[in-house]
Amino acid sequence: MRSWNYGRSWKMSEQPSKKFGFSSRGRRSVDQPISYLIAKAVENPDLISLAAGLVDYETLPGEESLEILKDILGDKKRSEAALQYGMTEGSGELRDELYKHFCELEGMSEAEFTGSAKDIVVSTGSQQLLHMLADLVLDEGDVVISSWPSYFVFTGVLSAMGSTVRSVDIDEGGMKPEELDKMLASYEATGQLDRVKMVYLVSYHQNPTGITLAEERKPEILEIVKKYSKNHKILIIEDAAYRELTYGGKAPASMKVWDKDNEYVALLQTFSKPFAPGYKTGYGLIPTDLIDGLILNKGGRDFGSSNLAQHVLAEAMRRGVFKKHVEKLCAKYAEKRDAMLEALEKYVGPLAPNEIEWTNPSGGLYVWLTLPEGIDTGKDGKLFAKKLEKGVIGVPGVYCYPDDPAREIPVNKIRLSFGTPTKEQVVEGIKRLGEAIAHVLEEEGVAKK
Repeated sequence: MRSWNYGRSWKMSEQPSKKFGFSSRGRRSVDQPISYLIAKAVENPDLISLAAGLVDYETLPGEESLEILKDILGDKKRSEAALQYGMTEGSGELRDELYKHFCELEGMSEAEFTGSAKDIVVSTGSQQLLHMLADLVLDEGDVVISSWPSYFVFTGVLSAMGSTVRSVDIDEGGMKPEELDKMLASYEATGQLDRVKMVYLVSYHQNPTGITLAEERKPEILEIVKKYSKNHKILIIEDAAYRELTYGGKAPASMKVWDKDNEYVALLQTFSKPFAPGYKTGYGLIPTDLIDGLILNKGGRDFGSSNLAQHVLAEAMRRGVFKKHVEKLCAKYAEKRDAMLEALEKYVGPLAPNEIEWTNPSGGLYVWLTLPEGIDTGKDGKLFAKKLEKGVIGVPGVYCYPDDPAREIPVNKIRLSFGTPTKEQVVEGIKRLGEAIAHVLEEEGVAKK
């Protein structure tokens, strides 16, 4: 008899004498920590989750999607095209719209900008595209250079693939070019430069810190990578998942502007954050000499992402629905960001004025909170248990640092997300967080100054 456990595993009264032989990659795969945090939120409906980087439920484009779907499915010719298999690289119509979108974001004409619609690949979420690019260029033991901290889901994938993730410090302007240069120089000096295959960075309102890579650093980083691309090109992945979610002024140009011959930078974006994650559609402007290999890689996985979703999204872009929705989202998220920052100022900052600080993001979904040194924000620390008791949860910062063998992970950071909770819940959540922090600070003897 089978005993099911949440639909994920089962036990038999008599255990089989033989087991499946997992691959080395399979053995290195681990559950993502965010799964545990989401489970905690599900267990307790009164818990305010400032953890998951999900999007605002109230702003999801249900009516707009229904209207477009009715038009597509109500037309025999269009419905047949949308419900049939599509192209592995993605719908030609959508890729045309996406290239126009890239040009608009850069403020450039199609004649001025690099690449073309043929260099765009549409994927099942940007995570699939990240995974495929890694699969395409990385062998086990190769080195990927990321920021410190970084997007933990992808760096976890890299570790599972057998890659060595090394980290470069960031400041308020993002990845430090001089630190990247120093690291690449050290690999060259030890005769290991050929191991370095990729530089990965989240360039807009970074997950987890909310920091945006300064525009003036982008050409500098590109030139550094070119300098050390001696026996092979080092691929730069510019993960711009939060690019459209810029709440004031114009977002900086992407690194692709300086990659004029479309040789080094894979610029990845998504519909998940600025439109709706349910469409599960990402896309990237890929260096030309990687396109064929990437399409072959994708063809071996799925023969193409959801064709129906791509028809809906292309129509949403043509009608201006996408652009209008982004404007709506930016206004809503800016309100919630401001509410979080004001609540931190009121309920958290005064607890240790010289030792607590947080980022002030110009967009995205995250604020990065730094507590006094020695305060452990991990799930085995006092603060985590006290936060659960108070009814609030955030992402312990330790999860956001790559497993870099050369570095010690700080324990006093928390990633806070204002994506899904209401404005009122954001304020209440920060108030509860402040109460939990105050309790632990008092217990640890860290007094107000």
